[in-house]
Amino acid sequence: MIAQGNLPGLLLTLGLLAVIYSIAVWATRGQIIRVGWIMQRLLAQLRQDIFTKIQSLPLSFFDRSEAGDLMSRLLNDVNTVNQAFGQTIAQMLGNLLSLVGIVIAMLSINLRLGLLSNLVVPLMILTASIFTRWARAKFRVTRQTIGELSAKLEEDIGSVREAQAFNRVQINIEQFNILNAANRDANVEAVAITAAFLPSIDFLNTLATAGVLAYGGYLAVTGEATVGVVTSFLLYVQQFFRPIQILSQFYTQAQSAFAGLERIFLLLDEPSQLNDAPDAGEMPPIQGEVRFENVTFGYNPQRLVLKGVNLHATPGQMVALVGPTGSGKTTIINLILRFYDVSGGAVKIDDVDVRTVTQASLRRQIGIVLQDNILFSGTVAENIAFGAPYATQAEIEAAAQMANVHEFITSLPQGYTTVLGERGAPLSQGQRQLISIARAVLINPRILILDEATSSIDTRTEALVQTAIARLLQNRTSFVIAHRLSTVTQADQVLVIQLGQIVEQGTHAELMAQQGVYANLYALQLGA
Repeated sequence: MIAQGNLPGLLLTLGLLAVIYSIAVWATRGQIIRVGWIMQRLLAQLRQDIFTKIQSLPLSFFDRSEAGDLMSRLLNDVNTVNQAFGQTIAQMLGNLLSLVGIVIAMLSINLRLGLLSNLVVPLMILTASIFTRWARAKFRVTRQTIGELSAKLEEDIGSVREAQAFNRVQINIEQFNILNAANRDANVEAVAITAAFLPSIDFLNTLATAGVLAYGGYLAVTGEATVGVVTSFLLYVQQFFRPIQILSQFYTQAQSAFAGLERIFLLLDEPSQLNDAPDAGEMPPIQGEVRFENVTFGYNPQRLVLKGVNLHATPGQMVALVGPTGSGKTTIINLILRFYDVSGGAVKIDDVDVRTVTQASLRRQIGIVLQDNILFSGTVAENIAFGAPYATQAEIEAAAQMANVHEFITSLPQGYTTVLGERGAPLSQGQRQLISIARAVLINPRILILDEATSSIDTRTEALVQTAIARLLQNRTSFVIAHRLSTVTQADQVLVIQLGQIVEQGTHAELMAQQGVYANLYALQLGA
């Protein structure tokens, strides 16, 4: 017969243990979910901050930056942070608390043995600081090389047609292999350094254990400590280094994340050189008068692109900008849109300096049609409404009709809901240009900018584009960059630009009568 003893007490204890373990399981699950939720929110916010920063940076930043490297910061560097900190923060805090508890227990049992055991802590801190400097430097190189690799990949994928056409496929592969090898070597060097860190901690663990055995044995022999105390200290030393080893593993993983964070914060700290003034107001409804008052500008402060430019366009005028490549035509357009700030002088619209109003309110009233307009992945209707996302379907169709593209769109399989591929594939250059004109029509701009809008398209489509542009130009101030002078003979003003200065100005007839630079250019093109 089995003795009953204190069976109810035993059952109660087992029940309490079951409840405690159940609570621990659910608490651990809740901790993992909660920490994961918080971490993912932080990472999502970090990605949002990076994207917002990229979108708000001035064009001068992108003149010196590669798209692939920026994508690497947004994706690869943030992902590295996620891998390092995703679920380890709670574990790290738990191990830190365990470490503090073990230290307190060791010191309370035997102060001298406790102090001896902790003598290795300064050595660990010194070791960690040395490895940090080495590892962080190597991981910086890994993040830099992966950025360069991403930039190369983005560039080569976007230009695969040109690479095949010019037989550069093998050269591109070799260049990619060089960057790939550089990234591989950088990672190998970083891993080699971090791989030496954990054995160093294990060595210190062994050193501390040997110290406790030696000194503890001496205390036991002299009767100043019992064998039980020494034995418990050996167990505590092992427990002391277990969280340190876990923390060391996290510490080495974190170096890559810290290198990624450095790149991220360098981007987030990039100064926005084109901020709205603190007292900037809304641009009033534009009438269309544009003035350049002794404007100087240079993308590089040591090299001016525009030198003392003065121009005056009255509302409704068509102003043509002609001249050789690199003379400053596109720069004038960029300053009207305030993509850059002038180095000297002022750009005024309706006597309002563009630097005194918000950029959004200024650009909202200016339309632009470029030589190579970008369409985006999405429906035809979404591409037309790119600058007016809340436009109705009727407004979108009216803009398309004015741009001579409605008939073509309705012939597509799904009409306005037809989904286009990247950069508007599979539409032709002319079809993309007509949709871009419809996009400009929809925002109803008071100032219109056309940059070689009829080049690189066939004759039939050019006639449609010319008709659409003629409609778009009515009652609007327009600036037209043209290399084919036959397209600007009806302009109210023709500005001939050379080396950043306006060297001739007048109507087509007036400039032809002067027999100067414009007349020579026109004669050369006519002869061609």
